[in-house]
Amino acid sequence: MKTVVMGAGIAGVCTAWYLLEAGHEVTLLEKEGGVAEATSFANAGQISYGYTTPWAAPGMPAKAGKWLFKAHSPLILRPDGSTFQLQWLWQMLKNCTAERYHLNKERMVRISEYSREMFRRFEAQHGLDFEGRKLGTLQIFRTAKEAEAAEKDIDVLAHYGVPYQRLNPQECLQYEPGLAHALDKITAALRLPNDATGDCRMFAVKLAEMCRLKGADFRFGCEIGKIERQGRRITAVEAGGERFEADAFVCALGCFSRTVLAQLSLNLPVYPVKGYSLTMPVADEAAAPVSTVIDETYKVAVTRFERRIRVGGMAELSGYRLALPQQHKETLLMVADGLFKGGGDTAQTEYWSGMRPMTPDSTPVIGATPFDNLFTNTGHGTLGWTMSLGSAKLTADLVCGVRPEIRCDDLGLARYA
Repeated sequence: MKTVVMGAGIAGVCTAWYLLEAGHEVTLLEKEGGVAEATSFANAGQISYGYTTPWAAPGMPAKAGKWLFKAHSPLILRPDGSTFQLQWLWQMLKNCTAERYHLNKERMVRISEYSREMFRRFEAQHGLDFEGRKLGTLQIFRTAKEAEAAEKDIDVLAHYGVPYQRLNPQECLQYEPGLAHALDKITAALRLPNDATGDCRMFAVKLAEMCRLKGADFRFGCEIGKIERQGRRITAVEAGGERFEADAFVCALGCFSRTVLAQLSLNLPVYPVKGYSLTMPVADEAAAPVSTVIDETYKVAVTRFERRIRVGGMAELSGYRLALPQQHKETLLMVADGLFKGGGDTAQTEYWSGMRPMTPDSTPVIGATPFDNLFTNTGHGTLGWTMSLGSAKLTADLVCGVRPEIRCDDLGLARYA
């Protein structure tokens, strides 16, 4: 079967890999000049199977209202002039009930745990080096209220058999000794020992090379134009001045999935939520993080690669325009230096911003569309790296007509009908 994958970020490349593994011919179309040069380029680096939580949660509206007036707010909201932004926010508000939260959390954990299994299988077979570490995630709470709110997440973790540890501040040093100077900032912590870290772009680039060896055709500088259809089937995609015919098509275009599929009258509720990151060299091994530490107050993750530290976080809703405001850089530096003082060389930082494709219920849109041979693998929000292999294998199975290994009937676009 001939397939076209639209998008060569982490979602697109992983989907291509599993389609190739199933013996199909694959062409990837990407508007950037290479693999993983947009959202997948410099994300926070955490593979957070256990830290899989919907943004839409009970109490979030009140919390968000307070955040908007903080100096170092984890949430930035700027009207972008579109009715879609308002519609998306309204849909997100409707998901902030206890019932919807637990439903969405269950869906997300299901995908993340499946992705963990896919990573295990992949690494057992291929042993790809992407500066990965399997040393867990430490979620720190600065207030007792934050620690108390995390208990509802623990219920779901327990349901799925995801291991976790509740820690007091002193116990955190057993796993992250670099926090020694920051214990006065920590009230409690939750450790997720099964979580991992790694450079998402490095993984995507190396996996893309493996795809090429299997015959994948990568076409860069190919922005998707017209999508041709006949009845309930897609017949071809025009991109980069060429026309690509195929038996099946997968849309893995991240935030641009919505704008591209709009020509087919598909209303994909994926909004670009901007995140920011800093990457810096390790300055002091003893003061640097060992794995990933998530500051729950500021929603910032500090992640360790081999000789680099990645600091990422925040959520900005302001449309598709990318910028690098100094104030957001200062927030990331404040968190990193406050927790791991002297651990990173803050004079040599690389500042980056990317758009996370987020749905109102925080769950990705994976699976069939009203067109028989068009599938989606998008809308992962902050968990595209975590869910990458699981989502891709699931998508490939659906494209190939193979029964998926996990339930997926509630993950597609139809849930928004």
